[in-house]
Amino acid sequence: MSISPDIRPHSHDSHGHTHSEESLKRIVNRLSRIEGHVRGIKTMVHEGRACPDVLVQVAAVRGALDRVARLILDEHISECISRAVTEGNIEEELTELKAALDRFFD
Repeated sequence: MSISPDIRPHSHDSHGHTHSEESLKRIVNRLSRIEGHVRGIKTMVHEGRACPDVLVQVAAVRGALDRVARLILDEHISECISRAVTEGNIEEELTELKAALDRFFD
């Protein structure tokens, strides 16, 4: 499986965040499964399946997306925040994390 060009072990952002190949594969695999699940929901809607059945599947996708977000957050804390402490730019990293969490929870 290849990793999409916009997701790399050495990301292209200005802070040089790096993530393990294993971590990226795990996240991309989960997102691929979610993508397939969303396509399945779309098919259900096209087929006129019962609304409660569709809503159950939507809830499953929401839960799966929340779990991916948790993986990404865990990775960020264990890798990026730890690295920022070592490199001395923890305040900047925490500011960015808080802004991202604000957008996530909005």
